Amino acid sequence: MPIATPKQYAAMLDAAQKGNYAYAAINITSISGINGALQAFADLKSDGIIQVSSGAGEFASGQKVKDSVLGSIVLAEAIHTLASKYNVLIALHTDHCQPGVKDSYLKNWLKSEAARLKVELPADGTIPEAIFAAHPWLRDKKDPKAVDKGLRGGKVDSWLKPLIKETAKRRAAGQPNLFQSHMLDASNLPLELNMGMSQEILKECTPNEIILEVEAGVVGGKEEGMDNTDVDHSKLYTTPEDMVAVYEALNGLGRYMFAATFGNVHGHYKPGAVKLRPDILKKGQDAVVKKFGEKAAFDLVFHGGSGTPSHEIHETLGYGVIKMNIDTDTQYAFTRPIAEHMFRGFDKVLKVDGEIGEKDAYDPRAYLKLAENSVAKRMGEAITDLKSDGKTLFGQV
Repeated sequence: MPIATPKQYAAMLDAAQKGNYAYAAINITSISGINGALQAFADLKSDGIIQVSSGAGEFASGQKVKDSVLGSIVLAEAIHTLASKYNVLIALHTDHCQPGVKDSYLKNWLKSEAARLKVELPADGTIPEAIFAAHPWLRDKKDPKAVDKGLRGGKVDSWLKPLIKETAKRRAAGQPNLFQSHMLDASNLPLELNMGMSQEILKECTPNEIILEVEAGVVGGKEEGMDNTDVDHSKLYTTPEDMVAVYEALNGLGRYMFAATFGNVHGHYKPGAVKLRPDILKKGQDAVVKKFGEKAAFDLVFHGGSGTPSHEIHETLGYGVIKMNIDTDTQYAFTRPIAEHMFRGFDKVLKVDGEIGEKDAYDPRAYLKLAENSVAKRMGEAITDLKSDGKTLFGQV
């Protein structure tokens, strides 16, 4: 079965690190996206990663249900079933999950801060002024009395933890992991709290052979409800000191990947608008290796890479990047041929001026096949850029 076992997934990451290549990790929202990704991985004989976000899960569950956990399980089960027809290894991952003040870890932190500052936490969930004064990062820029918007809609307790429990339940029944890795993006918190929450989640992942992806530093732009367009640019670059702190906090707790930031921005921009500094990754890796040895080198993840020229992608591979997220580019690749189909054949897909159109043109399969093939083509370009083509471990581990 090509869905990677935990052992196979670990071997995939080890091979990428040793071979200076990385896996394309595509965010999907539908069966068509899944099939396009699988087609690309198989055609290029590359293993790969398919990702589900909370928004994708909510969408997949139906507009009347809007259950991100249910929808994520549905998409994951579909990937398990469809991937069994291909001779490459596929890992399943959940993308960005940012914490909010309603999540248990931050609730407990607020309680401890209230006790330390000797103030009461109101029953209505509002935060006392004394805590705002002690922690200005909690404030929303637009509303000084509000908690930062990024801390309102956290889904650690309502989405991430239930998916970890779903895998635990399946393992107890002798079934394979539902997901092989998850991302906790606590970069909206100060590093100390970020790492505290990362430790908590990693301890839940490790007994279930789940790899955790963490992030320190902020990826700019907009993605899945996160809006970092106005963030201080200095936060777009993870410092060597922060990378050392991440290693010290997580070492020995289980396997994890690290999304260090080096100017990354979600979305797509004209050439020159995004100032990537891959040397940030080298400096951070060098600092960690100097202090803790070669085995301390991170498995790094590249976020916000849409539109990145090949030479910059290749540079990051030499610094330990073993996974690169692909979302905006494949969203466009999916939509572009559909738009062309509609524009060029508007009199076929619409009943214009009393005509009846053409059933074969407005049958959703007509244009979804085009979208699927376009996603496969764009994914093929990513796989080639990341140098994982022809390197599948299927049948070897």
